[in-house]
Amino acid sequence: MTLSADAVGSGTTGLDIAAVRADFPILARTVRDDKPLVYLDSGATSQRPLQVLDAEREFLTTRNAAVHRGAHQLAEEATDAYEAARESIAGFVGAAPDEIVFTKNATEALNLVTYTLGDDRSADVLGGRALGEGDTVVVTELEHHANLVPWQELCRRTGATLKWYGVTGGDSADAGRIDLDSLDLDETVKVVAFTHQSNVTGAVADVAELARRARAVGALVVLDACQSVPHMPVDFAALDVDFAAFSGHKMFGPSGVGVLYGKQALLNALPPFLTGGSMIETVSMEMSTYAPAPQRFEAGVPMTSQVVGLGAAVDYLRLLGMNAVAAHEHSLVERALSQLGEIGGLRIIGPTTTTDRGGAVSFVVDGIHAHDLGQILDDEGVAIRVGHHCAWPLHKRFGVAATARASFAAYNTLDEVDALAAAIRKAQNFFGVNA
Repeated sequence: MTLSADAVGSGTTGLDIAAVRADFPILARTVRDDKPLVYLDSGATSQRPLQVLDAEREFLTTRNAAVHRGAHQLAEEATDAYEAARESIAGFVGAAPDEIVFTKNATEALNLVTYTLGDDRSADVLGGRALGEGDTVVVTELEHHANLVPWQELCRRTGATLKWYGVTGGDSADAGRIDLDSLDLDETVKVVAFTHQSNVTGAVADVAELARRARAVGALVVLDACQSVPHMPVDFAALDVDFAAFSGHKMFGPSGVGVLYGKQALLNALPPFLTGGSMIETVSMEMSTYAPAPQRFEAGVPMTSQVVGLGAAVDYLRLLGMNAVAAHEHSLVERALSQLGEIGGLRIIGPTTTTDRGGAVSFVVDGIHAHDLGQILDDEGVAIRVGHHCAWPLHKRFGVAATARASFAAYNTLDEVDALAAAIRKAQNFFGVNA
């Protein structure tokens, strides 16, 4: 089935959700004694539309070959498809094609940045001196482990100090945001890394203000955009970040492919992360020189069909219109905050208003462990995430070991939000903890 522009509007009007859902066959299946699937775990991984599945299949059955190698027609067509996807993905996030590096996931993209910044050959990127003792790297308490642990390792290797912005807490309607008053930056700060949109609280960061503070002390800005790129318009050039990472599988694309964005001058100043074939300029027995970015960071045979699939996912989202996607998901979050807010004994972990808030809604229910709640909801056909969502420090900050999380995408409906609330009430009845 092909999604038509008429079905989705111009990108500023509402989505035709029935037409969207028809492109995702998995949403029509049943689970747990023939209950309709209510998939509310897109923050972990999204489902894939037929357009993405068809694009991968078409590539593999008609043009499959090693890219950037060979003079035969298949190799040329494969390379053209790979680079066309790069161009489409770049345009989607306000980048030039040479500023887009393909990785196996966003975690690898962030590790690429941290690893290369720890190399003494990155001195020019860091103001003329390699990262070391006396330098500071700044993160936030909101971070997914993928944007925390690599920075911890970088500081361990180099002797730099890790500091962080805290998170707003208490019973405030604005809890779960980066607390900009919790840390002052100084000239020792070399990197400020933070999430654009929290995968736990849904809070959307004030990128402009954080970037302004980083620039004031000469620091690099690194953005984890995994939870923003699939759900809202994002332009890395307009945001003026130095590096950003996002993943394919969270934005209707395949698993096994992620993206690193980097300003071209910075990418070309960094040493390679992985070495071998494809990323070299010259090789002798004594030494090698390296190709310019992005090829410098794409050693070996890449995940070609996945990149083609991600290009198709971007084309699909572009057709939907990211303003329309954001508006629809805003309505879902608004309904969820309202419905869950009426359930006694339920505490939302994060902002309880929709201002500067994305589609991750995490919560705890008095008297029910998150894993038990997830099991009861699964029995009702409602698929959510339970645990610490790779954000252990944030959960400790809120004094909870685990939360339940519903996360939305363009294919979800208001009826599914209502089903979530009804299933939570049923769990309360089951455990005898009715408020």
